[in-house]
Amino acid sequence: MQIISTNIGKPTPINWNGQQTTTGIFKYPVSQSLLLEGESVAGDTISDRKVHGGVFKACYLFSADHYPYWKEKYPELDWNWGMFGENLTIEGLDETKIRIGSIYKLGSALIQITQPREPCFKLGIKFGTQEILKQFIDHGFPGTYVKVLEVGEVKNGDTLELVKESESTLTIQQFYKLLFSRTKDVELLKLAINNDALPLKKREKLKRHI
Repeated sequence: MQIISTNIGKPTPINWNGQQTTTGIFKYPVSQSLLLEGESVAGDTISDRKVHGGVFKACYLFSADHYPYWKEKYPELDWNWGMFGENLTIEGLDETKIRIGSIYKLGSALIQITQPREPCFKLGIKFGTQEILKQFIDHGFPGTYVKVLEVGEVKNGDTLELVKESESTLTIQQFYKLLFSRTKDVELLKLAINNDALPLKKREKLKRHI
């Protein structure tokens, strides 16, 4: 798996339900390396820290492999890397194989896979329709957030190399589908609840379904 684009965003004003707010989802490729810090990517914009950034969402990775699917679905958009608000566009990233809790070397940083991206209205604004939210959920390839275990720099051409596989078999895609399924798979629920790579608040919420 290789980084093919490093992306950051500036605060962009948007209007939602008659109210003005800002977003950092309008990311664009940059040529310089990015510094992955403990709770964010240096120089990037995080407008709402209640739902973005922090220890379990320090950096967002999305697979370049899914771009053709979305380009065909939305050919009228002005396409570039960073379209999904990701900090790192990575070739070969496969949510069906990447396990929550696995540790990887990424450039000079050490990161841990934490949780999938759950789309919000700002992705709908980016794509010009809120229909993208359901489409994004149904497609099942959300990319992943990571925790930064060791601060470091990443640049185009760096690789995502497995250091330690998670003891849990729970993949990003399995957890993503679990979050949005009406009928919860009990075995997957148990895997999620016992996986401390996930935020405690999220695991506690899932206990209600047991």
